Amino acid sequence: METLKYYESKKGFNVFVASTFVDLKRLKKENDKSAFNDLLLKTLHQVRRYISSRIGTALTKGNLPHGKYKTDDFIDQLFIEAYDHFDEVTNENELHPWLFKKADELLEETIVDEEFDDYFLKNIDDYSKAEWDAMEEKFSTDGDGDLVMIEELDDSSYPKNDYVLNRAFIENNKQKLQDKLDRELGEEEMAKHTKMVLHNLPLPMRTVFELATEYEFSLEEIAVIRNESLDQVRRLLDTAKKSIELSFFNRYASDK
Repeated sequence: METLKYYESKKGFNVFVASTFVDLKRLKKENDKSAFNDLLLKTLHQVRRYISSRIGTALTKGNLPHGKYKTDDFIDQLFIEAYDHFDEVTNENELHPWLFKKADELLEETIVDEEFDDYFLKNIDDYSKAEWDAMEEKFSTDGDGDLVMIEELDDSSYPKNDYVLNRAFIENNKQKLQDKLDRELGEEEMAKHTKMVLHNLPLPMRTVFELATEYEFSLEEIAVIRNESLDQVRRLLDTAKKSIELSFFNRYASDK
């Protein structure tokens, strides 16, 4: 179905989700749960990707037991939550962030996050290129978890994120570094490095970064999804971007 294709513009899919609000509201008022769920299913493409990504991260970090949870477990719960609490949505523009918020709440109830470990953040400026290379080798062999996630989730919607550098860099004066990376590294290598850095960042920071770059939500929408203040979301996103930027500089542009 056309509406279920992965939109080149994520915001285009946001517009589609918003367009279903009136019909979903009518179906809920008519107590037509079956038709409500059929229409809701068409809006959950990106939410499913988000849930799969969160589960995948939790598996590789040891926060969830292998084989116990699948994406559809959370989607099934989300259907119930969405139908029972749909009256919380007051307008069409709130619908997609609200669905992510409900999914996030379900995930938070299940995933026991690791304690905040800022060792990586405190030492990111001190890693040498050799240490970055060793970290990536370890990440590729036992930290990346792609094979585990495919086996555990059996979910073709699991995202293979290709992060774009101009979305990762917070400062606009790094054009020379971006040009150097474009010349010397391929997109696959840049995406792999970014994914490795994100994997090592605290989960709230990684989640905010992905909501902003992968799903193109605004800071205000992310604050609603994550139930955090706008200032906190901005700090998390800025720190994630600075960490990625610094990691590229230290690994590929410095002489350390």
